Order: sequence, then structure tokens, then C-alpha cells
Amino acid sequence: MSAPIILEARNVTKSFGDTPVLRNLDFKLPLGSRFAIMGPSGSGKSTFLNCCSGIEHPDSGSLTITGTELSDSSPNELVELRKRSIGYVFQSFNLLQTLTAFENIELPVQLLGLSKSERFDRVNSLLEKVGLAHRAHSLPQNLSGGECQRTAIARALVHHPDLVLADEPTGSLDSKSSNQVLDLLESLSAEHNTSLLLVTHDKYATRICDRTFYMQDGCLST
Repeated sequence: MSAPIILEARNVTKSFGDTPVLRNLDFKLPLGSRFAIMGPSGSGKSTFLNCCSGIEHPDSGSLTITGTELSDSSPNELVELRKRSIGYVFQSFNLLQTLTAFENIELPVQLLGLSKSERFDRVNSLLEKVGLAHRAHSLPQNLSGGECQRTAIARALVHHPDLVLADEPTGSLDSKSSNQVLDLLESLSAEHNTSLLLVTHDKYATRICDRTFYMQDGCLST
């Protein structure tokens, strides 16, 4: 039996002003799969990822995540969808600078209302898995780039989402940190059968993915 589709895009278009960015995109991501989208800067990769998260809205077409049609969802419903079903890994980490590594990772499960003891167990377990137990109480300014990105990966996975969106997660890292981040994305997504959509311009980053697509001028191909 084939896996259910966790993310589906149908005829998605998006323009900024008079400039087309996405052109009639069709895309399906099965549950538990890891797919990559490669392409040069400006090809529309990040815009597509932002549309998949509900951060941006396509001009036409439809996007469905875990059976929820994003265009039919209110802003509050999109917030709930992101809280429960989506994890996002940013190239620039997007950690809250006034929170420790532990507190940054804890935030998604705080928003879900998990008990203090369950939050404690989940966060400490992930800190161990990403090799940062000794950095739990460090602020982002005192972490290396690789440590910040590993914290961001733990934050994206702590609430056990169905889907993780990763936007150039190794783009600002050296080769050693990049390998650590990719290995973590692969192992942690596999552990929870989480679907991963990875956007990158680095072919090496696609090694953890089952399938790679290519985006050029807002069009997808295999």
C-alpha cells in the first residue's frame, strides 16, 4: 500500500508585482519521505517553502497539508496547523536570542500546552541526540553556527510534526557542521516517520533524500 500524501501542491502560481516566481507547480510528498528541491538563488525555492508553511499565500492553485487546504484556513487555523503539524528549519536559525538552547527547543511544546515534566523529557532527549546536552543553558550568541542549527533542528522536531520544511539548512555552515546537520535531519525524521522537504542549492545536501526535484524560473522538474 502506498503511503498517504502529507503535502500536495496543485497548479500553484505566485508572483511579486509583475515578476512570476512560481508557475503552475504540481508536487506531492508522501508521509515519511524525504524530498529535496534544488535550484539556483532566485529560482523560487524559498517562496515555495513559505507557501507550503502558510507564511505566504499563492496567487492561485491549492496547497494541502495533512488534508487541510491552506487557502480555506483562517489565520488562526494556519497558526494551529503550524503548531501541531509543521516544523521549520531556517538557514539563519531564527533562534530567540534571549532564550537558552533548552528554552528555544521547549517553546513549541509550551505552545501546545504539554506538561512541564513531558516538556523536560522531550527537550533533554533531543539535546542528547543533537549532542548539545552540555550547552542546554547557553544563549545563541554563545553557540557556534553548527550548534545553533542543531538547536533549530531540535526545535523543529520537538513537537513531533508530520512535516519538516528545511530552507538551506547547511547554507551558512562549514563542511563538518553541514554533515552533522544533515545526519541529524535524516536520523530524527526517520525516527518519527516525519516527512522532510529540503530546499538547497548544494547537491551534497540531497544525499539524505529519497528523491530530488529541480526548480528553474519557478518551474519544477525531476
